[in-house]
Amino acid sequence: MRKIRRSLVATLLLAPLAALAAPSGRTCHLPGTEEALRCFTVTVPLDYRQPGKTITVHATVAPAYREAARPDPLFVLAGGPGQAGSDIVPVLDAALRRVRATRDIVLIDQRGTGLSGKLDCKSPPDIDTLTEEQLDAEARRCVAKLAAPYSQYTTDAAARDIERVRIALGYGQVNLWGGSYGTRLAQHYARLYPASVRALVLDGVASPDQVIPAGGRDAQAALETTFARCEKDAACARAFPALRNEFASLAGRLAQGPLTVTMADPRTTVVRPVQIGSRRFATTVHRALYSQSDAYSLPFLIHSAYNGRWEPFVARSNRDTDLSADGSMSGPLYLAVVCAEDFPRLTPQLLDADTRGSFLGAPQVTQLAALCPAVNVKPVAHAAPTTIAAPVLMLSGAHDPVTPPRRAEAAGKWMKAAQHLVVPNGGHIVSTLGCMPRLLREFLDQPARRVDGACLAEIPAPTFQLDSAGPQP
Repeated sequence: MRKIRRSLVATLLLAPLAALAAPSGRTCHLPGTEEALRCFTVTVPLDYRQPGKTITVHATVAPAYREAARPDPLFVLAGGPGQAGSDIVPVLDAALRRVRATRDIVLIDQRGTGLSGKLDCKSPPDIDTLTEEQLDAEARRCVAKLAAPYSQYTTDAAARDIERVRIALGYGQVNLWGGSYGTRLAQHYARLYPASVRALVLDGVASPDQVIPAGGRDAQAALETTFARCEKDAACARAFPALRNEFASLAGRLAQGPLTVTMADPRTTVVRPVQIGSRRFATTVHRALYSQSDAYSLPFLIHSAYNGRWEPFVARSNRDTDLSADGSMSGPLYLAVVCAEDFPRLTPQLLDADTRGSFLGAPQVTQLAALCPAVNVKPVAHAAPTTIAAPVLMLSGAHDPVTPPRRAEAAGKWMKAAQHLVVPNGGHIVSTLGCMPRLLREFLDQPARRVDGACLAEIPAPTFQLDSAGPQP
C-alpha cells in the first residue's frame, strides 16, 4: 500500500514541470569568495501535493574554469538541516577547485535556508544571561511569530526542489555532493529521481535508519578517543593528568543546576554574568569534537573550566555564531525537519540505549520535546530505503562524533556500487583534507573506477593545545 501511495504521488508531481518559470540568473557576490558568481532563483510549489502557492529556491552557479566544461555539474547540498549552499561558498576553493576545473558547481539553498526564504530567528543580545528555559521560550516565540507552514519544509520537498532547479538550469544528469544532513537529502533525491543522477559523493554519511537526536553513543566514542589520545601524548598527559575526572566533575556539577559565572565577555571584554547550563556544556563539547583541531583543544578547555576559568570554553561556545551572519543555520528549519522526520522515531528504547553512559543525549532530547510542539508538524512516515544504482563515493572521518564510519557502512548496504574511504585522523566532513580534493576529481571523472585512498593515511593528527598560546608547534 505504501508503494502504491508513493507511486500516485510521484505521478501527480511530475505533471506541472512544464509550467516552470524561467530562472532569472544574475551576477552575484557572496560571502566567502571574491569572484563573481551566477545566482538563480527558481520558482517551486510550496506544497507539491496541492500546487498553487509558490516559493523561490536559490541556486548559486560557480562556472567551470574551462570553457569546454563537462555537461554534468556537481550539485552541492549543505548540512544541518538548516545550512544553505550559499553559507558554504568557501568549499569551492577548499575542496572543489579540482572538480571545478571541468564542471560547474551548483550550490543549492534548501527551502527555508540562506537565500531561499531563510526561516530566521535572531539571537537576543543578552543571550549569555538567559537560562535554558528562557532560551526555549525565545525560540517558541520566534517560531510562532514566523508562522511559516512548517509541514512543507521536509526532506522530500527539498529533494523535489532540487529536481526543479536541475530542469530550470538546463542540466541533464547531475552529480551530487552532500555533507552530513546533505547526505540524507542526496540519497533521497537519488532514490526519487534515479535517472537524474550520474554519481554521488557523500561526506559524513547519514544512514537511512539514523535518528538525528540519537547521537549520544557516537559523541561519547569520539570524546573517549580524545581522552585516550591525550593520555598517550606525553605533553598532554603531563599538562592534564586528571582530565577524565575533571570532565566528570564539571558534568556532575552542571547536572545539579546551571552555574552563573561573572567573567569578562570574550566578545566585548565587558564583565558580566554568564549562564552555563548542562545543555550548553554538552553542546559545546559535542561541537568541538566535529573538527579534530578543535577536539585537540578540548583538554585545555575542560581543564581551564574545572579551575574556574571559563573564558576559553565560553569563547568556543560562541564561535559557531560569531563567525557567521548571526548563525548560518536556520533553527526553525532544523525543527521543521527533525520534529517531523526524526523525533517521532526516538523511542524510549532507542533513547535509553543511546544515552546510557554518554555525556550527550538527554539535554538535547529535552529541548526538542519542549520545542517540537511549537512547529506543530505531523510525523513523516519513515519509508524503507530502496537501492541506489548510481556510483557512490562515501567519505568518513574515523573520529566523527555525528556520522562515524559505521553510519556509512549501514548506508552502503542500500547502494549497488559504493566505495568507502575513511580518514584515520579525520572528524566530521573530510573533503577538504590532504589529498581528498584530488580523489574527488578522480572519482567524478571515472565513477566506475576504484579510488585509491592510501594517501589519506598521510594526513597528520593535530597537536594538543596545552595553554592559551594555542596548539603546540
